[in-house]
Amino acid sequence: MAKKEYRVNVYDEEENIIGRVRYNNNLDYWDGSNWTCGGLGKHKGLTKLRDGRYVLIYGSQWQGEKDYGIIISPERALQEILKSGNIELLESQKFAELKKLYDQTMIDEIEDEEIEDGR
Repeated sequence: MAKKEYRVNVYDEEENIIGRVRYNNNLDYWDGSNWTCGGLGKHKGLTKLRDGRYVLIYGSQWQGEKDYGIIISPERALQEILKSGNIELLESQKFAELKKLYDQTMIDEIEDEEIEDGR
């Protein structure tokens, strides 16, 4: 599933390289044939920098395309995890802040026991 371990450049909002992180594709899911993030030959991963910022890693199997990372907000990091279906990532100590955000913002469905009689 994962490519050989190596580091990718991380870009900030002004497209300056601010760091390097280990490549991962922990946001990929099995589509029945391949590990993917939804695009043919495309992959995504998520990690966190020492200063607390989150990095969304983009990977590609396409010749000539380079893997890279961008800084994203905690809210977007949580959304990327939710979209991938890899909710178990929230159990990682690295993503404890995202687990807290999940607990604070996700709205649960109403349970049958909560509905008053006669409704």
